[in-house]
Amino acid sequence: MVRDGRVVEGQHVASQNAIHAPYGGVVPELASRDHLVQVLPAVERALAAAGRALADLDAVAVTCAPGLLGSLLVGIQAAKGIAWAAGLPLLGVNHLEGHLCASFLEPAAAPELPFLGLIVSGGHTSLYEVRAVGAYRHLGSTRDDAAGEALDKAAKLLGLGYPGGAVIDRLARGGDARAHAFPRALLGAGEADFSFSGLKTSLADQVRRRGVPEGQALADVCASYLEAVVDVLWEKTRRAARAAGLARVVLAGGVAASQRLRARMQELAGEGLVPFLPPPALCTDNAAMIGAAAAVRFARGERSGWDLDARAVAPLPEVA
Repeated sequence: MVRDGRVVEGQHVASQNAIHAPYGGVVPELASRDHLVQVLPAVERALAAAGRALADLDAVAVTCAPGLLGSLLVGIQAAKGIAWAAGLPLLGVNHLEGHLCASFLEPAAAPELPFLGLIVSGGHTSLYEVRAVGAYRHLGSTRDDAAGEALDKAAKLLGLGYPGGAVIDRLARGGDARAHAFPRALLGAGEADFSFSGLKTSLADQVRRRGVPEGQALADVCASYLEAVVDVLWEKTRRAARAAGLARVVLAGGVAASQRLRARMQELAGEGLVPFLPPPALCTDNAAMIGAAAAVRFARGERSGWDLDARAVAPLPEVA
């Protein structure tokens, strides 16, 4: 539950990591089935944490796109039922917009508009110029693997389990980031897109030739691999901010919880830029960020109809 689009009064996150771990990645059917089980208890726990009832709400917000259709449909139908029963307005929110709005949930350190947003997660790696909530200019995206996907696939190659990005981040702290020269793709001048498939292939080739490393050697591989991801994200973000004439940079998405990425993004201050990093708990998927985005749209008088539907692919709306 979010008040005024700025304050998290209560939320509950139902993790599915244990369900998907045996498969090394998300299984869509299992995800949607667990959503059916978890969605209403999660709503009840969030309300209890806030000390509120449905009658205290102004509206019900729900992610409608992009994402796995089965999971999105479960959330949308639950939100419609709650809104209808309680006589509340319904607002559908783009998942990517939610990530960008997570930074607003730190009222004392929220960014002013406009800013450059870097969304970096398991499914997305994109740069957007953000002029207002609902007004975006797409600057670049990954052409293949997202950064989070590249980290999870690397963890699978190294036998580190799922989700592997956090494990790589932890092991990298004790490793030498200069031990292995992994590739940094698409760093040509003026290039705003990303590519991480070559990096993943480079690691796969190394594991095939040398086997899975252990101990300090494993930490060195993790540190070198993570640094290759972070270097590209940092450099692309710095260039994009300069090219767009934006002084503020917002980091968003699940990979934004990485300690190494957060430390490097803080170095943007030395480039004359002002970085904004939401708390790690608000970087991974959560309902509060959807509430933050919905609050802005609700204040503008926007509402969704009862025909609101799920979309697997949905870019953020661009403006001239």
